[in-house]
Amino acid sequence: MNVLEENRYTEAWRKAGQILPRPRAILVISAHWYTRGTAVTAMENPRTIHDFGGFPQALFDTHYRAPGSPALAQQIAEILMPVPVQLDMDWGFDHGSWGVLNKMYPDADIPVVQLSIDATQPAAWHFELGRKLAVLREQGVMIIASGNVVHNLRRVRWGGDNDIYPWATNFNQFVRENLAFQGEADTHPLVNFMQHEGAALSNPTPEHYLPLLYILGTRQADEAISIPVDGIELGAISMLSVQVG
Repeated sequence: MNVLEENRYTEAWRKAGQILPRPRAILVISAHWYTRGTAVTAMENPRTIHDFGGFPQALFDTHYRAPGSPALAQQIAEILMPVPVQLDMDWGFDHGSWGVLNKMYPDADIPVVQLSIDATQPAAWHFELGRKLAVLREQGVMIIASGNVVHNLRRVRWGGDNDIYPWATNFNQFVRENLAFQGEADTHPLVNFMQHEGAALSNPTPEHYLPLLYILGTRQADEAISIPVDGIELGAISMLSVQVG
């Protein structure tokens, strides 16, 4: 619904698009492309995927018509070797990507590719993929990860009841406190996030949390890290946004 609404989250995303250096291309890692194996969109004109139901027609009428970049997709496949990367010609932009990009870059005039999240791999593997992808930042490619560090739909409080579960608050704070940690994957608290007592309730499945690890993996030594906006909605959905650099 952030696509149709204006709030402090969409304001922060729009501001980021206005003040950050304009990228030559964008790579998005979205929680909503959760696959066996790794794939990257490689078509010239990706479709807009409406991967949801029960929402206003205006959402289904929204299309994000940014071009793709087969050349960037091929480059990503080469960077991630020896990990096999499928050059995908079917997926497109799911709402994890266009739901944010339509606020950051509403003109949809920057090439965008999506990278899938391999559900068969452990958290440390995703962190290390982020390290490999960091080279793209030096070449003017913005890397955006889209998910939620707390995402428990079964515990969502509908009907205007926004009382936040203590475990959601605690886990969100745990993430905030450890964003600046610098170290290897085996010692990083946010890579080993399931050791936190609130992790299982905050992330019954990991796909919404894992995108953060790609971004943390791209961070260079002593590079600035900040939080443009934060908040927990419906009791169990974190809207924490993290910026590296």
